[in-house]
Amino acid sequence: MNQLKWTCQTFEELSKEDLYLILMERVNVFVVEQTCPYPEIDHRDQQALHVMAKENGVIVAYCRIFRSGIVYKEASIGRVLVTQAGRKKGYGKLLLHVALEKLGELNETRIKIQAQAYLRSFYESFGFEAVSEVYDEDGIPHLDMVKKEG
Repeated sequence: MNQLKWTCQTFEELSKEDLYLILMERVNVFVVEQTCPYPEIDHRDQQALHVMAKENGVIVAYCRIFRSGIVYKEASIGRVLVTQAGRKKGYGKLLLHVALEKLGELNETRIKIQAQAYLRSFYESFGFEAVSEVYDEDGIPHLDMVKKEG
């Protein structure tokens, strides 16, 4: 039986190997798969908490979370991904549950995300509401969404 191992670490707590694997998977998904050349490394990783799941030592789900006042006035979740090895297993839902739980432990009650438009209903299922129209971000339709307290 495969077991997921979840971690939530600061930039300083990440091993060099995990940081390398995270960056590799982010480039694989957001730059290569989505054919979207953009500056993936954005000087925000140092301020983020990095949430990831490994299955048999391989990253299968990842996101980074920020406390309020770092990216937006609200807390935020970003770089949400499930690798090809982890898809169609419900890991995206588990990842969001873990990220929201971690933010709750930090007493963060309002969370803002910049979501790819095709995932709108996925995020709505977690209580996020659209607060913008769909707009283009690096050639991909996005919208801003906020999850309010309660």
